[in-house]
Amino acid sequence: MGLISFLSTVPTLLPNAPGNSSRCPIRYGTINCKIEDDGGNETNGVRRRDVLKCFGAAISLELVASSSPIPSPFLEVANAADLIQRRQRSDFQSSIKSTLYTALKANPELFSPVLTLALNDAVTYDKATKSGGPNGSIRFSAEISRPENKGLSAALSLVEEAKKEIDSYSKGGPISYSDIIQLAAQSAVKATFLASAIRKCGGNEEKGNLLYSAYGSSGQWGLFDRQFGRSDAQEPDPEGRVPDWTNASVQEMKDKFTAIGFGPRQLAVMSAFLGPDQLATEAKLATDPDVTKWVEKYQRSRETVSQTDYEVDLITTLTKISCLGQTINYEAYSYPVPKLDFSKLKL
Repeated sequence: MGLISFLSTVPTLLPNAPGNSSRCPIRYGTINCKIEDDGGNETNGVRRRDVLKCFGAAISLELVASSSPIPSPFLEVANAADLIQRRQRSDFQSSIKSTLYTALKANPELFSPVLTLALNDAVTYDKATKSGGPNGSIRFSAEISRPENKGLSAALSLVEEAKKEIDSYSKGGPISYSDIIQLAAQSAVKATFLASAIRKCGGNEEKGNLLYSAYGSSGQWGLFDRQFGRSDAQEPDPEGRVPDWTNASVQEMKDKFTAIGFGPRQLAVMSAFLGPDQLATEAKLATDPDVTKWVEKYQRSRETVSQTDYEVDLITTLTKISCLGQTINYEAYSYPVPKLDFSKLKL
């Protein structure tokens, strides 16, 4: 959390001026500041000097809290607060995305299976037992061979090959299957959005990239990118938690999404993940009165230049699904920085 802005602090002082003391609220706590005149007597006025005193006190407490190893109510708790660790993770994630983008670009026929792979790994989540979720369990032969995962072996193989390359250059240990599967889905979605923008620009890649960036959808991935540090399961998730999307009824699909905390809107926007044929899935979903309005909404959105409604809702839903039941280790993939030997320096 950044330091409190001066302008945001001033209004909080004014309503308290008539009392015996004024309180200067700051996030997660308050600072008591007596307002006195030059003679030491309390006054009903609030002068700039008094405001600055309270503001200075707020800053001091923030600085003290930020330097303390003990978690403070003035700070948002984050395991990766160290800037070096954040930069390491960010650089590593950029390299992962580049590797995945290259792999997917060479195998465009695997876009849909990669999306379904990520969804099926995630929707094993069970709210009652807090088990399952996007934990990489789909990598086990006992799980990938289930009926609902038919046709996903090639997508898993692509992920496994990409993982070998990524692990070869990782400085912070091997990437988890749970992370790389969800990042592969993100890469496939991004590539699809970008390809659509390029088509709308007559095939001009430069203009397509500019179009995609101009409407701001790419910036919606910020929260997804921070959810980086999932742990892998050590055994397959229980059977019966994932529908066979191709053969499932709309009601079965709705029931599954309800079970993991979502509704018809999220079901409609995730249609590209529900089996190999998005158009067939959407046609099926459009027969249900609870879902059809959302199917139509996203169809209209995709026909526009920006697709903003569709893209933003899809990114938001995928972000939530990709973290179901997971505890994120915000220090994952960071590594010690070599220390300088100051004894060798000549002063």
